[in-house]
Amino acid sequence: MPKTDTAATGVNKGQKYLGQQGLVLLIAVISAFVPLSTDLYLPSLPGMANYFHVSANLANLTLILFMGFYSIGILLWGPLSDKYGRRPILIIGLSVYLPASLLCAWSGNITQLIVFRIFQAIGSGAASAVATAIVKDVYEGRKRESILALVQSMVMIVPAVAPVLGAILLKYISWRGVFVTLSGIGLLSLLGGIALEETIDRRYTGTILQSLRRLGTVLKNPGFSSLLIVFSLTSLPLMGFLAASSYIYEDRFGLSAQVYSYFFALNAAGLIIGPMLYVYLSKRFSRGAIINTSLIMIAVSGLLVCALGSLRPWLFAVSLLPSSLAGSSIRAPGAHLMLEQQQGDIGSASSLIGCLATLLGSIGMLLVSFNWSNTIFVMGVLTLATGVASLALWLLISQKPFVRQIPETLVAVTAKGRR
Repeated sequence: MPKTDTAATGVNKGQKYLGQQGLVLLIAVISAFVPLSTDLYLPSLPGMANYFHVSANLANLTLILFMGFYSIGILLWGPLSDKYGRRPILIIGLSVYLPASLLCAWSGNITQLIVFRIFQAIGSGAASAVATAIVKDVYEGRKRESILALVQSMVMIVPAVAPVLGAILLKYISWRGVFVTLSGIGLLSLLGGIALEETIDRRYTGTILQSLRRLGTVLKNPGFSSLLIVFSLTSLPLMGFLAASSYIYEDRFGLSAQVYSYFFALNAAGLIIGPMLYVYLSKRFSRGAIINTSLIMIAVSGLLVCALGSLRPWLFAVSLLPSSLAGSSIRAPGAHLMLEQQQGDIGSASSLIGCLATLLGSIGMLLVSFNWSNTIFVMGVLTLATGVASLALWLLISQKPFVRQIPETLVAVTAKGRR
């Protein structure tokens, strides 16, 4: 039988070197490794395909396989962080990410680039798994939900800034310089990981294999697993858009990389505003009502994209904006609800949250990467289907007794106490 006991670590969560603000910043940065590693080089994808004389589909493998191996990496790193601690796993992962990013910059052909991107993905998985686990380790209740929202807003700034920065970088450097930039971000994050003081209270004392088996234990929790499916589905249209956006704006509408980055930033603005909008609305409306409305907005957004998205680039951006806004607004309450279902195995739970969202996101990328006659319409159908399916599942399970309910009045009580 696997061991389920834990050992106390006696950690100090005060963060002597980083401080609380530094800790939040570190969590935000390491949470953003996936959008940093994808969005920064999105504007260079078409040019990269031309440089290596390969098809767009083959160039897209640098994006799709990154997401696939990232999901494998995050699945492994989370349970290991329950056993060995958040700090050492973070340092090891970043120590893989940093040289892999430099090797990407030195790639001589598309095969080498794909291989080095795989190692980059595996390293970034450690950062993402540890980030969510640290939030659960350090914060509780309403504070945790607020930190999750704040971190999500900071993380969502990356999709807005990265393509614009990537397009600007391409004016002065080649796509290789983009990966050098990513290695610099990896170095700064590694230094932050070295300064981090351990946050886990109790470590798992079983073997490595037994630690990995805890993933199955977490999945057997019906409250966690059912919510995991609901809130992971929203990654389908989001990641599908990331894979198709440069081709839609640059090839379909004939825009430059610079102009593309501006349209992309419009949708990314919805991703940034969403988490903070949730914090504001949660003081006036119940969590369930906000989630219901957000999922309906995603479905309506899909209808708008199907009807109007192919007409003009600005109509496509505006039609997709409600989905971006609504999808990001429920990320914080979704993560909070899922973490509340677990009292232990937080690293494993964090891994599963990141893994399924990434796997479904990879499926979304794959679906839009086929040689469709109208990729925009496909994006609309995918967004519509996601909204309808997520809403139906949420309404089905949210009132089930196996889902651990969190009082909706917690927000109002907290706000009242601060007056």
